[in-house]
Amino acid sequence: MAYINQEKKKKIAENVKVICKGFGVKGTLSIDNHMTLVLTVSEGKIDFSTSHFNMTGHSIPSVNPYHFDKHFDGEALEFLSAVHDAMMDGNHDNSDIMSDYFDVGWYVEIKIGKWNKPYRLLQSY
Repeated sequence: MAYINQEKKKKIAENVKVICKGFGVKGTLSIDNHMTLVLTVSEGKIDFSTSHFNMTGHSIPSVNPYHFDKHFDGEALEFLSAVHDAMMDGNHDNSDIMSDYFDVGWYVEIKIGKWNKPYRLLQSY
């Protein structure tokens, strides 16, 4: 059964902070229902709206952790790949979807903005 605690989150947060700072992005880590590690990106220099995933220019509520490489490119893809790898550090996934068997250490979710507070794109100087 998927489970993550504050101690694991704290270790992962150190690496995630470094990655966010390197890309000029602000985000917060939280745990949802003791099963999902959630990164909410609130603002930064990366323009996520230029990907073909989000043609409308609206905030992207959640990034699919299994297929983001098909929906993002450039700096957005670099950031998401790096932060996803950091969030998966120490995790396992022995799932077999063909037999409807799911065995993960914890789930990972990346949100770009919130439903009530969209991602804020900062101007680079």
